Amino acid sequence: MTDFEITIVDQVDDVLVADVKALLPQLSSAEVSRETIERCATAPEITLYAAVQDGHVVGLTTLVLLPQLTGVRGHIEDVVVDEGHRGQGIARALLSTAIDRARVLGARTLDLTSRPSRQNAHRLYEGLGFVTRDTDVMRLVP
Repeated sequence: MTDFEITIVDQVDDVLVADVKALLPQLSSAEVSRETIERCATAPEITLYAAVQDGHVVGLTTLVLLPQLTGVRGHIEDVVVDEGHRGQGIARALLSTAIDRARVLGARTLDLTSRPSRQNAHRLYEGLGFVTRDTDVMRLVP
């Protein structure tokens, strides 16, 4: 296993932007701008985690914590590890770090969504304690 470090992204530079722009297409067709990365890195309700190896981001995840009337609720988004770096425990380390922070900050629940075709990811999530909820996810694109 190659060494990597999990860091909180709070500063955005050109290398980080290039790494994120190269990494996210492995998860989504959505394009990301430097401004969006900066907003995620500085928003108080968001913690952006990066797995860094040899000076480059090889994995990401986002933890969003929001106070609600029923308590602080959390959501994990954008879990992605570069194809060439999978199988090293990077996703598990990113998620474990986010889960620990959510617990420390008092989150009552922590949700994530994943496409049914991502069976390896589902096994990882279940291994970390996530369970499938009996719910319908609904979406509106404004």
